[in-house]
Formats: sequence, C-alpha cells, structure tokens
Amino acid sequence: MTEWVPVVAGVGSAVAGGFYLAFSGVVVPALRRRPPAESATTMAAINEEAERAPFLLVFFGTTVAAFGTIVMSVADPEPAAPFRIVGASLYLVGVVSTIAANVPINRRLASAGDLRAEVWSRFALRWTRLNHLRMLLSIAAALVLLVPLARR
Repeated sequence: MTEWVPVVAGVGSAVAGGFYLAFSGVVVPALRRRPPAESATTMAAINEEAERAPFLLVFFGTTVAAFGTIVMSVADPEPAAPFRIVGASLYLVGVVSTIAANVPINRRLASAGDLRAEVWSRFALRWTRLNHLRMLLSIAAALVLLVPLARR
C-alpha cells in the first residue's frame, strides 16, 4: 500500500481533532461566559471563517485520504489493514456527524437574524456535544491510523 495515504489520513485526523478540541476546551467555554447575543454573533462569525480554505482543506482532504485508505486496505489487505479501515472509518463517522448535525445548526444560527441569541441558546448544548463526538472520533482515528506506523 502507498504509505503516505494513511499517513495523510492520520495526520489530518489529528489536526481536525485538535481543531475540535480547541472548540470544546476553549472557544465554547469562553462563549458561555458572554451574553447570549454576543456568543451567538461570535459563533456565527467563527462558522463563516471555518468555511474557508484552511479548515476545508483539512476536513475534505482528510476525508479523501480516509476513503483512499479504506479502498487501498480492502484491495491490498496486509497486517495493518484492519487498523487502517477502522481508523479511517472513525474519521468518516465524524464527517457524517459534522455534515448531518453541526452544519445544519450552524446554518440555522447564520440565518436567524434577530433571533440568533435564542437559536444559539437552544442549540449550543447539542452543538457542543456533537463537537465532543467529532473531536473524540478524530483523535481516535489518528491514533488507530498512526500508532501502527510508529511501531514499525
């Protein structure tokens, strides 16, 4: 198997996990300390920035690398193939969670206008729990993908 594909998937998963960790550990707790209207406006601005090249390159580049890792592991099974399939799949579950749950909440927040504070107050806990999930999935994916490489 071309070794760089699972490495890209593993490193990308680690970077994504770190990004989500920053939200879970720093950004959202700081937003909770601010008035709801301020928190909602700040979160909406952060979401706009997240839809730019740096994050999207990590998010979708890692998605492509994860798919590639699975395809290559199935086509050319080797001792590390089960780890690679599991690791890549963990990251992809986080991608599905992001697209199916976090992004719709972000869209509701962006389009809420004067009701933004109310929308954020209603969805902040759910968004944060979903963020914890994708953080854990991404970090687990990185470990499962990269630890077998380090053991060589």
